Amino acid sequence: MRSILVTGGAGFIGSHFIRILLEKYSDAKVINLDKLTYAGKLENLESVKNNKNYTFVKGDICDEALVKKLFQENNFDTIFHFAAESHVDNSILGPKVFIETNVLGTFNLVHQAKEFWKSDFAGKKFMHVSTDEVYGYLNEHDPMFVEETPYEPSSPYSASKAGADHIVLSYFRTFKMPVVVTNCSNNYGPHQDNEKLIPTVIRKALAGEPIPVYGKGLNIRDWLFVDDHCYGILSAYENGRTGEKYNIGTNNEWKNIDLVKEICRILDSVKPKNSGKYADQITFVQDRLGHDLRYGIDSSKLMNETGWKPKNSFADSMAFTIDYYLKKYK
Repeated sequence: MRSILVTGGAGFIGSHFIRILLEKYSDAKVINLDKLTYAGKLENLESVKNNKNYTFVKGDICDEALVKKLFQENNFDTIFHFAAESHVDNSILGPKVFIETNVLGTFNLVHQAKEFWKSDFAGKKFMHVSTDEVYGYLNEHDPMFVEETPYEPSSPYSASKAGADHIVLSYFRTFKMPVVVTNCSNNYGPHQDNEKLIPTVIRKALAGEPIPVYGKGLNIRDWLFVDDHCYGILSAYENGRTGEKYNIGTNNEWKNIDLVKEICRILDSVKPKNSGKYADQITFVQDRLGHDLRYGIDSSKLMNETGWKPKNSFADSMAFTIDYYLKKYK
């Protein structure tokens, strides 16, 4: 029986991944280790909580004794590492916890795995889930990020994830430990934390409040539906080469202001206001410190080597996402 540790599985992406993982590997034992900070919610996992092969453990990836105990009790052969502090604004206000969780926590996990496996790496794999933000920023007409793009992080968050990437990859280069790093673009979908852009736009719009947009809204992001991301991680796990990095994105770039207006347009059609348009609520606010202009991600390596491609169109998955939040915020 495959024994899998998922860290941060009560969070937005991790909870979607656990659901998909249990569907695909119905004979696998899955342990979810999550500290349940503000972004981790057990209600995200209601659909799997009674699955006989699923177990939740509340705990911190920085806790050496706990992680060692979990390895000893469960004999993990696979780790999917999602757990991370991830909100850029929070990293600007309080960077210390980002270094502790994202750097030291990742080190603890990869080192404990290496020590437990004792160089017997047959059938083992450590999957580290990271972000495109480690690459820094692009100008509007620059080529997209590829796996060889030099790291140039701009925020304490992206710097901490860059450090984690380097630590994980160093364990391949030094110890030949089977690791894979994935770097994704901006995710969207159900169960995302309220403070992220898309939930914020919908929540503020429905409440009749100002919809905040940083600066002039000209920052560009590549948007990836969360389930497509999860299947991309599984493709890298099943068919990717160890010691490699794989970018996961959909070449679906939007200026922030255009995305916000598109969400408002959809809301106008599915839940119109009594008067006016939702876009009337858009309010430009002071820009974020160190705000990267553009992220654009090239996923051709993952597609060519593993056969992955996104299954969901942007129009359908955005409509699905908005419908979820309409029900949540009603």
